[in-house]
Amino acid sequence: MPSAIVAGATGILGREIVLELSRHAQQWPTIHALSRSKKEEYASNVIHHHIDLLSSADEMAEDLKNVRGDYVFFAAYMQKDSEQENWDVNGALLSNFLEALAKTGAVQDVKRIVLVTGAKQYGVHLGTPKNPMLEDDPWLTGSEWPPNFYYNQQNILHAFCKQHNTEWVVTYPNDVIGFAVGNFMNLSITLGIYAVVSKELGQDLVFPGSPDFYTMFDSFTNSKLHAQFCAWAALDPRAANEAFNVVNGDTESWQNMWPRVASYFGMKVKPDQFAGAQPGADEKSAANAGVTSKFASYLGLGGADSSSQSSSVSLADKPPISAQASEHGLVNHPITAQAKVEQYIDLVKWSQRDDVKAAWSKVADREGLQHDAFDKATWQFLGFVLGRRYNLVQSMSKARKLGWTGYVDTWESLEGVFGELRENKILPQTE
Repeated sequence: MPSAIVAGATGILGREIVLELSRHAQQWPTIHALSRSKKEEYASNVIHHHIDLLSSADEMAEDLKNVRGDYVFFAAYMQKDSEQENWDVNGALLSNFLEALAKTGAVQDVKRIVLVTGAKQYGVHLGTPKNPMLEDDPWLTGSEWPPNFYYNQQNILHAFCKQHNTEWVVTYPNDVIGFAVGNFMNLSITLGIYAVVSKELGQDLVFPGSPDFYTMFDSFTNSKLHAQFCAWAALDPRAANEAFNVVNGDTESWQNMWPRVASYFGMKVKPDQFAGAQPGADEKSAANAGVTSKFASYLGLGGADSSSQSSSVSLADKPPISAQASEHGLVNHPITAQAKVEQYIDLVKWSQRDDVKAAWSKVADREGLQHDAFDKATWQFLGFVLGRRYNLVQSMSKARKLGWTGYVDTWESLEGVFGELRENKILPQTE
């Protein structure tokens, strides 16, 4: 029976990999969960190991000296203040960890390594991508593009696996819907809090993002489905040495889901929610998105004139689609123009309003919720997710052709996570 090593075991995606494998104890009798802290109880077939992935390879080797596994899942990630720092730090996380496995001799047992990355692979943070996004789309390299740490990690992985005659798999999830204890880099938490506070203020639910994106399409990844995919990709011979998009299998829009969000929280959508929308009134350039900070400065959100409730942020001078414009006959097409993130209601400024803070405090006191959830919520990140003005469609054809059949309804994913947030006293039970 195979054994597993999961690095980044307390993150939204890593946690679900641990839980998915632990549900199948006969197939996975031993799972080594690696993280700096243990945030919840594990099943009997899971062994937690304290490890600091920021430490040196020698230090990690000492922590891993008794850890062996046939399959390695690497889901760790550190957000830094610039793309170059992301490249350096996240590259070091992976390379030092892999080197530690070599130092302990554990690599001799490893059959396959699964690396979790994301749709930033396609430059979705820079502007309009080519749709649908396919795994063989060219990487955005060269001086005209900011460093992409996913490329660095994949190159490190490929070289390591070639050296040690080990197989690899890489996943590209997008806009993850999931929950992990103590992890607030989560669009579901922030979205739920926004709805709860809006209701407490006696308001209908207004979509705070781009009026254009409201009717556009997005691909989401349920964290549980992603974990199931990782288990499949680790074991299936057809998945060896391949990279895969991992999204739910449907393509959603907020015009379809927003009324469901409102109904879930006992609200209704404001019928004329975009009346008078002028998100372009305030504008700030993200300077090619080359300098970033914790999902904030590289998106540039929250930097517009605070006198207006809306904001508009220019992304990279050239969007990713421009790299393939000639091949696809799109030279000088409007889609190749600089993209923007527009918020009808700038969520950073909204979250700083006194009446909003008071409303959350009132709800949290009344319902016994985690007070600090509001301050830890990622308002800038949600503003970016909802404010993009371009479609994000990832094809699942490659995985389907190789035998993957997993599917989950995106709204049901979001509804399920809202339920988990209620159980964990982050959102109220009452509607």
